[in-house]
Amino acid sequence: MHVDKMSISMEPQLGDDVRAAARRAGMSLSAWLAEAAAARLRRQALGEFLADWQAEHGQITPEELAK
Repeated sequence: MHVDKMSISMEPQLGDDVRAAARRAGMSLSAWLAEAAAARLRRQALGEFLADWQAEHGQITPEELAK
C-alpha cells in the first residue's frame, strides 16, 4: 500500500492527548490521525453542502430538523 508520509507539529499537551487517545482506541498514531482528518473533511464537506443547499432553498427550519 502506498502512503503519504508527513511530518507534523503540535503543542506538546495536544501531542500527549492525541497519543493517549490513539492508545485507548487501540490504534497507531498514524491511523488515529488519518481517521480524525477524514472525519474533519467529511464534516467540512457536509457543512459546505448544507450552506449551498440553504442558499438555494432557504434556511432549514427547526420544524424540519425535528422530523
